Amino acid sequence: MNKLIRQEIFERFRTANPHPTTELNFNSPFELLIAVLLSAQATDVGVNKATAKLFPVATTPQAMLDLGLEGVMEYTKTIGLYKTKSKHIIETCRILLDKYNGEVPQTREELEALPGVGRKTANVVLNTAFGQLAMAVDTHIFRVANRTRIAPGKNVREVEDKLMKLVPKEFLLDAHHWLILHGRYTCKAQKPLCERCIINDLCEYPAKTVP
Repeated sequence: MNKLIRQEIFERFRTANPHPTTELNFNSPFELLIAVLLSAQATDVGVNKATAKLFPVATTPQAMLDLGLEGVMEYTKTIGLYKTKSKHIIETCRILLDKYNGEVPQTREELEALPGVGRKTANVVLNTAFGQLAMAVDTHIFRVANRTRIAPGKNVREVEDKLMKLVPKEFLLDAHHWLILHGRYTCKAQKPLCERCIINDLCEYPAKTVP
């Protein structure tokens, strides 16, 4: 795919959705971090249902610690792997208080050192909470990048690196939101909705369902 086509793709995404953001509900970097920790192998809808009850009673690391592990699990038990995720939340809150005065750190290295926080989670927080240029490659982005040929790669890190290199800089801050939403609602895994896709004439997917 040449860079003019890539430019046009992101121009269309921006025109259709000028201010994209995550579908996770949050009001602070801390709440976003907790929501993303809970979101692994879970839907944003499911996480939002849990955090709608959790955040009003625990919107800071200290308040979360005050709930205790059992208390946190009461709010997260509807989410897959909730016991492990709840332990990570408690451990993370303890570290935030001990090392960062209760604030969420703003570097990838510090974020990835927190329990349960991998590169993708760190990238979401860096991008969405702190406005840093970062690409959180999930299954949707991996599929869209490969299927359209915007930035094909054999693994998520390769796709991330290619996107960071190939997406025009003016679009980088919002690119991962556009790609996630496109994969979630249009370029679906089983039955992509090519007939309503705003980039179907630019996409290089050989099995697309429109000419």
